[in-house]
Amino acid sequence: MELKLLNAEGQEAATLQASDALFGRDYNEALIHQVVTAYLANARSGNRAQKTRAEVSHSTKKPFRQKGTGNARAGMRASPLWRGGGRIFPNKPDENFAQKLNRKMYRAGVASILSQLAREDRLAVVDDFSVEAPKTRLLVQKLKNLGFGSALVITESMDENLYLSSRNLYDVLVLDVDETDPVSLVRFPKVLLTKGALAKMEEAWQ
Repeated sequence: MELKLLNAEGQEAATLQASDALFGRDYNEALIHQVVTAYLANARSGNRAQKTRAEVSHSTKKPFRQKGTGNARAGMRASPLWRGGGRIFPNKPDENFAQKLNRKMYRAGVASILSQLAREDRLAVVDDFSVEAPKTRLLVQKLKNLGFGSALVITESMDENLYLSSRNLYDVLVLDVDETDPVSLVRFPKVLLTKGALAKMEEAWQ
């Protein structure tokens, strides 16, 4: 699979021969959906809690007499059938949302995403990507020169200046190869790779 190598002005300077195992896979929508869904589910934390009928603050007094009122019989106001009562199957903080996904499927899903990005001309490679100082305007100008607006930038290793420059940009995300995830890959319209990141990715993901 051939990928475009861009120069500093955003023009195609050459093409790089990339691994077909990583950038030449067929598009597998079902697998990508499963990978993205599992990734999001595994990132969830159990932070919601509801009360059972035993945990609701209430009186144990019988609301009304058993017979003669025409109402259905009731023993206490904490009943799940009553407004303000407990829940029958409450959500608890220890709830587990994890979905199992083996490594082979995860890697195949990410490779399918990268391959589709390459086919749709939404993925490009640069020799190096860095800024001289931790200033947002420098990063914005550099991306503008390359013809990129909203983009995911993947580098070989995290550069502090690059990280600090990108923190205030909601439509730009800088990650190193080890932090790359399927949700970020499908979220951004364009992906920019450095040559070092490409080599490291091919070595790690095959």
